[in-house]
Formats: sequence, structure tokens, C-alpha cells
Amino acid sequence: DLPVGHIADVLSAYRARICDLERDQRFRYCIIFKNQGALAGASIQHAHSQLIAIPVIPKRIKEELIGAEKYYQEKGHCIFCDIVQYHKKFQQRMIIENDQFLAFVPYAPRFPFEIWILPKKHTLQFMEVEDQELQYLSEILKKILISMRKSLNDSPYNLIIHSAPFNREGEKSYQESYHWHIEMLPTITKVAGFEWGTGFYINPVVPENAAEILKENIPDKV
Repeated sequence: DLPVGHIADVLSAYRARICDLERDQRFRYCIIFKNQGALAGASIQHAHSQLIAIPVIPKRIKEELIGAEKYYQEKGHCIFCDIVQYHKKFQQRMIIENDQFLAFVPYAPRFPFEIWILPKKHTLQFMEVEDQELQYLSEILKKILISMRKSLNDSPYNLIIHSAPFNREGEKSYQESYHWHIEMLPTITKVAGFEWGTGFYINPVVPENAAEILKENIPDKV
């Protein structure tokens, strides 16, 4: 519901808080996420996001870093940059793009209508994003949220910023291999025994169909 400029202010506040916390040497990682709706874990009703700084690299992020580094060692370039180029070229599962960002349903989504937003420019950490880029990100984010409301009957969702760990002396930076991004996870199905017991996810919605539905409901202007 916020105008694009206000969304940019929110993202700017995210960036400012991360930059401030980076100066505290106790912290190794900072995660920012938004739980929208009770089914997505929101415990209070008013609009809010959450930020948590921790002294370790989370397991989920560590797996991404290791996988991205392995790909870089084998191919010589960033896997996320290759994902951007693939979707720009073939338009498969694409939802929307602008000059700086693109949004798509990933090849093997864990959840129905899972969405990734990637910057086209290779950037390691969210806190490196420039003011002008925040405007482009805000525009694409607002259009995605409007489409999700129309396509998914205002489903609860989680929005998570995946960024590289803070740069610390003597530790690997992943500068060439990692690429920050946003993951948006609508809460349509429940994680149950099979998922918890195996680590595999059952997604009943074909990703190409999900992308087409979301694309149809993207507004022309915001």
C-alpha cells in the first residue's frame, strides 16, 4: 500500500541499520526479513520488518555460499549472474524486470509461487546498494506485492534478504562468487512431516504456471 518512494525509504533504513551493525565486531551476519500475516509467523498486526544480527553465519546462508563458491571454481563466474543472464535471454518463469532488477519464479521452488528478486549488477551485499538502485528495487517490489495480493488472495508471506556475511579480516569474502538477492515465500502450503524428515519440499504448483499467473497481475504503473 505504500508509495514507491516510501518503500525506498524503508529499504534505505534497512541498509543504514546493516551498515551500523557491521561496525560491531561481535557480529558476523545480519538478516532482515518480513513476516506478513499470522500464518507466516507475524506476532503483531501492524506493518513491520525484523532485523537480527548474530555472531555466526546461518546454516542456510553457509550452504548458499559454499554452493556458489563451488560453481565459481568450476565455471569461473558467479552462478547468480548466470541465473540473471539465463532469465533475461529465455524469459522462462520471468515475472517482471526493469533496468536494475528482475523477478522470477526459480527453477525448483520449494513453495508455490516462490519468487526471487535479483539485482542485474553483481553485488555482494545488500548494504552496497546505491540510492538510485533502491528506487528501482522499490518499484519492482511494489508491483510484485500487488500481483501477489491479486493472484494469491492476499496470502501471508515471508520476505527475506539474502546477503553475504560481514567482511572480517582473515575470513573469506566471497566477493566474486556470491550475489545478494531477495526471496519471497507465500504461505500457501504447510511444511509437514515429509519436509522436516527429509529436507525435500513438495510443491503442487508448476513453476511456469505460477510465473504466468503472477505476470498477468503485474500492474502497468504504480
